[in-house]
Amino acid sequence: MVSMDLATAVKSYQFGERAKSELIISSQLCLALTGFSDNERSGGRRMLLMLMESVRNELQFAARSTGQSEFRKAIDFLNEAISLTESNQQEQASGKIAMAISASTTPAQEAWQVLEKNGLI
Repeated sequence: MVSMDLATAVKSYQFGERAKSELIISSQLCLALTGFSDNERSGGRRMLLMLMESVRNELQFAARSTGQSEFRKAIDFLNEAISLTESNQQEQASGKIAMAISASTTPAQEAWQVLEKNGLI
């Protein structure tokens, strides 16, 4: 485990948990889009892309604020998911989002261990 100070641990935990929740919602909406009618799909895809771009902005802030490389990996996976969504490949995009979820969870798990070791949780 990488050693991290308490302030970074708190931020990493908060950012990781928030990103995980937002990415899960993005993945669910991505899969839901496959059931939309042709008339609804274009607007639904635009809204989904806006959400995914907002999540990416949050992940960029997390990466800058904590220095955690796993947040950068999550951004890369999310970028791939955005491209796949733009190409109307929702199932593959959902898979990339799952990889982003995993990457975002890693700093949160490491932070949890630091916080627990220091008696903060």
